[in-house]
Amino acid sequence: MWAVGTTTARLCEGTTRREWLRVGGLSSVGLMLPQLLAARSTAEEKTGVGGSFGRAKSCIVCFLFGAPAHQDIWDLKPEASDDIRGEFEPISTSVPGTFFGEHIPRIAKLADKFALIRSMTHPDATHTVAMHYMLTGQRHRRPATNPTNLPDDFPCFGAALNKLRPSTSPLPSGISLNAPGNEVPSNHIFPGFFAGILGHGYDPMFITSNPASEKFDPFPTAGGAAKERVRAREDLARQLDGLRTRLGSDDSVRSAGTFQDKALSIIRSPEAVKAFDLTKEKQTVREAYGMSPFGQGCLLARRLVESGVRLVTVNWARDYKAGTDDLWDTHAQNFKNHKERLLPPFDLGYSALLTDLEERGLLDETLVVVLGEFGRTPKINKGAGRDHWPGCFSITLAGAGIRGGLVHGASDKMAAYPSRDPVCPEEVAATIYHALGIPLRTELIDHSGRPLPLATAKPLLSLFG
Repeated sequence: MWAVGTTTARLCEGTTRREWLRVGGLSSVGLMLPQLLAARSTAEEKTGVGGSFGRAKSCIVCFLFGAPAHQDIWDLKPEASDDIRGEFEPISTSVPGTFFGEHIPRIAKLADKFALIRSMTHPDATHTVAMHYMLTGQRHRRPATNPTNLPDDFPCFGAALNKLRPSTSPLPSGISLNAPGNEVPSNHIFPGFFAGILGHGYDPMFITSNPASEKFDPFPTAGGAAKERVRAREDLARQLDGLRTRLGSDDSVRSAGTFQDKALSIIRSPEAVKAFDLTKEKQTVREAYGMSPFGQGCLLARRLVESGVRLVTVNWARDYKAGTDDLWDTHAQNFKNHKERLLPPFDLGYSALLTDLEERGLLDETLVVVLGEFGRTPKINKGAGRDHWPGCFSITLAGAGIRGGLVHGASDKMAAYPSRDPVCPEEVAATIYHALGIPLRTELIDHSGRPLPLATAKPLLSLFG
């Protein structure tokens, strides 16, 4: 993808054509592209706007599985024709001249706390590969397919943090809340939520239990007789360590050992178990977040970053068993579902998260990102729905020095394509890693021993104040 300016043509990866040509001209004296990018990366880390490099101690990624309709939430087009603009009216926000959809009034009052990107774009219109793209910052190697998760997938943000910033506490660096968008009846396990090339041992810790339920139990083996059985097996586990070492070349054995170690360390740690105990919160606080899986997931994410977890993903929960499956994939009844089932819990959860983090002095050191895998079609279909549309959509970023009230980029009159300042997933990933203090020149090693760059674009430094 190209973003064309007045004097240079800049690749989405952030390198201008002039720089590419310069690299070619200097190669005879030994300056190759990797060295150029490494030098630029180092310079950017040292000169990041407002000390933005490493500003975030933690990051919360709210993933709205199914893809919300940007033109009904963040980027309304009231002057468009009826078959495009939809049923919702724009409302004023805390930022003069910026308007949101009428069904997120709490978030509208906090528009000065986050930056809104209205010009996200990529080419993938299939949920699976688009999820992988948005949650890893790397396009899937098989973009025209509908794959399950595969060993050659790029690692998600939580997995990368488990690898690059391993935790020194019982809690891992990466935790994924609510059943991620791979819990489907057909057992089609979507990519984008796992460690991929790093191996399953670096997968985020998945907490699939519903945090809004009275029976919420993230560690079913952590109580009662089950806990005693686990403890009794620790001796056996230690005896098996030698065997595990001898079989260490087998990835499945290594992964099993890693998962076992994680589970045992948490069960043995009262502090780690306490971080997941939502009953410690006042009921008024819980209700402020909303008693939905998303709302309580946001509250749990706040508790986890307070406990030192580096990357928490709050997935929009799916519930096939309940027969509702309230996800954002609104091919039919887009407006009814957004109004009645999707936007109310989102409005509560996101607004409460930002408010709570700020009141506790955590927002300045916590990056909060809200995104889906793509947007929805400009034109409303015959079922009163909107279909898949990656050409243009919106995301938000808050905290860790992000300029509140900023609107970055813009869409055309139909919210179909960026009209200026297009942003790709690579740039979002680079921004997340930059804020977390991870050098963009970092390389990951795949199963064949090949080094792969963690990031292939420049961070969006203009978002920081």
